[in-house]
Amino acid sequence: MNRKHFLSSFITAVTVLPAFKALANTAENESSSFKTPPYLKPGDTIGITSPAGYITLEQTQPSVLQMQNWGFVIKIGDTIGKRDFTYGGTDEERLEDFQKMLDDPDIKAIMCARGGYGFVRIIDKLDFSSFKRNPKWIIGFSDITVLHCHLARNYGIASIHSKMCNSFPDDWSKAEPIQIDTILSIKNALMGEQMGYTAPVNSNNRMGKVDGILVGGNLSIIETLAGSHSDLDTKGKILFVEDTGEYLYSIDRMLWNLKRSGKLKNLKGLIVGGFKVKPDDAGEEFGKTIYEIVLEKVKEYQYPIAFDFPVGHQRNNFALRCGVNHTFIVNETGTTLRTV
Repeated sequence: MNRKHFLSSFITAVTVLPAFKALANTAENESSSFKTPPYLKPGDTIGITSPAGYITLEQTQPSVLQMQNWGFVIKIGDTIGKRDFTYGGTDEERLEDFQKMLDDPDIKAIMCARGGYGFVRIIDKLDFSSFKRNPKWIIGFSDITVLHCHLARNYGIASIHSKMCNSFPDDWSKAEPIQIDTILSIKNALMGEQMGYTAPVNSNNRMGKVDGILVGGNLSIIETLAGSHSDLDTKGKILFVEDTGEYLYSIDRMLWNLKRSGKLKNLKGLIVGGFKVKPDDAGEEFGKTIYEIVLEKVKEYQYPIAFDFPVGHQRNNFALRCGVNHTFIVNETGTTLRTV
């Protein structure tokens, strides 16, 4: 999607990014029904671990350097550079590394190095007792949706859905503006700034204005967690979904699952982010667009719906604070989502 169609607004104590409009001074009035971990300040420590896919130490260095430039101390986990086939180490190694980061009182946020696959293999063995007493921000998307859903369902603790280490530019001076903006949104999310995004008008949108807690992530992950201890409760929430590399019929099937399990019935609003669709096989054309697939499932509901939102497996994947209260507006000028 073209960057000029999107605006992202962040207010910080010291700067206003030129591509964004101001919304407010600080993150305030976030919902009391979710716990919000303490926001970070310069000098705080961020841990980097790989609970899903494999990544090398060299591949994490651009993110390490950039977060150090923001004033944070970085602690590299034992799984960085380890490999067990597609995973960042064995299940036992990834479990142990993530547990250490959960329990370490000096670590104020945990950044998952990349997605891929593997978090579901360890989620039920993690001990969140220390984390519940002293919550910290956990950052990531894609496969890390497992953790966002698990925290929302079981502990009501907010987390950050955003790009990870493997998305930081190798050379900041040569990075595209949209890449810089999305990476800076992680910093602003961690430091508690008021955040807001807009998306362009889409003829398939449904207008409305609501306030609610934001939850969501990767559609296929949300669908596969149904019936588990990590099953996402969407009642009364603003739900966002995104996905990549799926056939249209698979997206249709997953959304039928969300509908049949009641996850689409009592929403405050629905946000549809980026969907990189796998082309139909010859002779097996599905015959519906992503817009038609979604609208078919929600036709009897009345909440606002927005398409083409800047979140997902794409360049314009901005940081979103899951478990935080947002205002969601869809009207004739486009879509706005902002923290309140």
